[in-house]
Amino acid sequence: MRQTTAAETEPDPAAAIVMEEVVRKENLEQALKQVVANKGGPGVDGMPVDELKRYLKTHWPDLKAQLLDGRYKPRPIKAVDIPKPGGGTRRLGIPIVLDRLIQQAILQVMVPVYDPTFSPHSFGFRPGRNAHQAVRQAQAYIQEGNNWVVDIDLEKFFDRVNHDILMGRIARRVTDKRVLRLIRRYLQAGAMMNGLVQDRSEGTPQGGPISPLLSNILLDELDKELERRGHKFCRYADDCNIYVQSERAGRRVMDSVERFLAERLKLKINREKSAVAEPQKRSFLGFSFTGGEYRKIRLAPKSVKSFKRKVKQITGRSRGITLERMIQELNRFTRGWMAYFRIAETPTVLADLESWIRRRLRSAVAKQWIRSCKTRFRGLHELGVDPKQAALAAISRKGPWAMSNMKAFKLAMPNKFFADRGLLALSGYGR
Repeated sequence: MRQTTAAETEPDPAAAIVMEEVVRKENLEQALKQVVANKGGPGVDGMPVDELKRYLKTHWPDLKAQLLDGRYKPRPIKAVDIPKPGGGTRRLGIPIVLDRLIQQAILQVMVPVYDPTFSPHSFGFRPGRNAHQAVRQAQAYIQEGNNWVVDIDLEKFFDRVNHDILMGRIARRVTDKRVLRLIRRYLQAGAMMNGLVQDRSEGTPQGGPISPLLSNILLDELDKELERRGHKFCRYADDCNIYVQSERAGRRVMDSVERFLAERLKLKINREKSAVAEPQKRSFLGFSFTGGEYRKIRLAPKSVKSFKRKVKQITGRSRGITLERMIQELNRFTRGWMAYFRIAETPTVLADLESWIRRRLRSAVAKQWIRSCKTRFRGLHELGVDPKQAALAAISRKGPWAMSNMKAFKLAMPNKFFADRGLLALSGYGR
């Protein structure tokens, strides 16, 4: 086992993470702006974000005194289960808005001290760093000839963080016991669900402003160990991919990293979701890579499946909304989706998805015209289809999906038809 160095145990004398800095007026004003901008629902006390400023005008002097003398105790978080894109649920912990403000104020003081010391291989929840950079770095490693990936999935990471180990890492730099005590209280704040408060003895709940930084502080030890070993890797929160040149090397790395995580950080690798494989057979942050000489960034199959599932919800043939409304909802979704997935280098896939979306929309219109042959004929003819073609489609007994692929429907609603109604294109987005 690697020996702990003096630099790892002694506090950084340059660190200025003290409670007085947390409650400083300018720091609180900045934190308030951020919390209000983030919006979000109320916690267990029911206070909405837009009431926070008014509440502080009356109660801030007492709250400030509680923070400075170490008496402040956070309220329990509200536990909320949200669906994962690939199935299952993820539990979020929503603090009350006042605790979100205090956490944000702590975060703003800690980030300038911690972030400059984090690994350049860490990309998640850091200023000036993002998932696109991580994916492009992974692509560069693969193009250098590292054709195997050690894809590590930590088992229930945010639920399994050991509080004592995490607080030990924080205490290397934070010497103010009031700040340390408050962070531990946030970690241990109970979770309320169905009216009952459940105690917490491990884990850092997802949902609070400070949780991503705490996860990076803990996993920075993994980053430093991988750097010490000379590995080429990318980490985004609890997603870590290590790139090696052979399957044998990958299996050796997987075993040694598993031991390190268990012994040093009390964390467990989920072997069912982790793997040593060729990069094109795995996904990383929603992306994957093509085979061949030039490893292009492509959409991971799960991302395509998730996209189609959402589009099917929006374009459901039984929703009973207008085509214009459907296109508006599609645009809201695809605009955000493409803002993230725009770095994909496989435009044919996006073009195919565009074509599929247009067919979904034609199918929705066909469903609206399903009442009678006369309705279908009139609708097609009004969109410029000649009477013979319109009549053939009108008397068809096909269902809406099959009907949407008929020549008459394609003539009535070509690509330009949807473009004229504002449907956003996927291919070429943002370029």
